[in-house]
Amino acid sequence: MPDLTPEQKKTITKWIAEGASLADIQKRLREELGLSLTYIDVRLLVLDMGLSVKEKVRQAAPVGKDLGKAGSRAAEAPEEDDDAMDENEAAAPMPPDGAGARRVAVSLDRIVKPGALVSGTVTFGDGVTVGWALDQFGRLALTGGKPGYKPSQQDIMAFQSELRRLLEQKGF
Repeated sequence: MPDLTPEQKKTITKWIAEGASLADIQKRLREELGLSLTYIDVRLLVLDMGLSVKEKVRQAAPVGKDLGKAGSRAAEAPEEDDDAMDENEAAAPMPPDGAGARRVAVSLDRIVKPGALVSGTVTFGDGVTVGWALDQFGRLALTGGKPGYKPSQQDIMAFQSELRRLLEQKGF
């Protein structure tokens, strides 16, 4: 990695404050400062400078087939911050004796689907089995199933709880 002047470091700090991504910084370094760095070099440079790039929140895109109305509702849903999501999950009543968790069976694929960090299948309480995939941005997508199929809210909550437990157990 090249040694940067204090002025170049100020410029990079300004770009980050303006919301530039690592790819933007890489491009601007090449175009404006004549420095050609790989993406990983830019990432390491930013880390060495003690800075962090603000990640842009993206809408989850389905991995594979659309689940009809359920998929379109998910794309239209307003984004919530993570703290609000955790409070809602904690406040939601769980079925007595974990009955909902036993109705939903979650499994991990031995070979992960392309583009996913981890993937598997879920069988909901009504017996419908669909695939699921979690990407590196934490976006969860359901794939397959009957056209227009939408699991019950109780099944979705049980699926999320079981998936979280399973992934924590596997070290994710």
